Amino acid sequence: MWNFQHLSRIDFRTIPLLVGLMIMSLLVISATTCETWDKADESFFTPFVINQIKWYGIGSCVYVFFSAFDYRQLRKWSFFLYVVTVVMLFGLFFADPIQNVQRWYRIPGLGFTFQPSEYAKLFVVITLSWFLERKTQVIQSNRTAWQAIIIVAIPFFLILKQPDLGTALVLFPIALVMFYFGGIKKRFVVIMSLMAAVGIFFISLIFLGIVSHEEIKPYVTKVIKEYQYERLNPNTYHQKASQTALALGGGMGSGWRNSDFAGRQWLPAAHTDSVFAAFGEEFGLLGIFFMLVLFFGLIYYSFQVAAVANDRFGRLLSAGITVYLVMHMIVNMGMMCGFLPITGVPLVLITYGGSSILSTMTALGIVQSIYSRRFMF
Repeated sequence: MWNFQHLSRIDFRTIPLLVGLMIMSLLVISATTCETWDKADESFFTPFVINQIKWYGIGSCVYVFFSAFDYRQLRKWSFFLYVVTVVMLFGLFFADPIQNVQRWYRIPGLGFTFQPSEYAKLFVVITLSWFLERKTQVIQSNRTAWQAIIIVAIPFFLILKQPDLGTALVLFPIALVMFYFGGIKKRFVVIMSLMAAVGIFFISLIFLGIVSHEEIKPYVTKVIKEYQYERLNPNTYHQKASQTALALGGGMGSGWRNSDFAGRQWLPAAHTDSVFAAFGEEFGLLGIFFMLVLFFGLIYYSFQVAAVANDRFGRLLSAGITVYLVMHMIVNMGMMCGFLPITGVPLVLITYGGSSILSTMTALGIVQSIYSRRFMF
């Protein structure tokens, strides 16, 4: 089940990519969490940087563990993990709210919080991979399609109710891609694709200014609640601030710890939700280009694993995890550039926070487990 020898067979090309992204994260977190404006006298190791390094250390251990772990054993645990996920998501509604929302459990005595929805996405991928492999013989039946939709729908609505629109919506493209690769009846895949296209088109009309947010508000709020519709407001301070920070960065950036907008904390959540905009102000378009190169390499190598996996479960699992990573990047960058509503989706490996790091490193470790066993039968 766990074999140390498989660590020598992982794709070592991904290691420098991970290290590079971690360094970028520490740089921008250090720059945006200084306590004074005179940053020249501030230590690089702010409390937030120290915490992030601790999470990277724990995440690296998790990465090594799952790289050596036989991913095929996850079949046995998939249903259990799914049930635990649903129970934990449901239990949030009985926990004390944090920041006026019910997304986290506060761990008493340890001084940190735990966000089940970050792990829910990964566990849904594992469960869907197991289910679609198990239903190979009847994959084209309507019953199988509806069962697969229910597997995704339960955590989707529980996360949406927290409320956490961004995290919930990440599940949709993950399910869509896995349904496609899994061979779910084409009609269901087409309908889901059309739903996604209509949603993206509607949001694009608002954020590109073609349709006025205020003019259509009376009509849309007849279908959804007003506070939900306000998330589609392209003129919030956070939306404008993130675009301002990116614009101030220009081509070369203001330089590390020289940013005025993010550095003076005028950019909300500069080390969490808005970390991409803060990075863009400090390192400019050139820095963003290098970040995208690292992300592209990570995604490219992850998709390669889906091509070389030696069983259906491994192919579905690696494809689902890769889409999981891609969607976090697209949504976070899109909302900072003003193309999507700001929903709190983290930028993987860059955003400050333990839950995101641990879930991402777990997912990447599983991908390496699939890769290292690609020639085993």
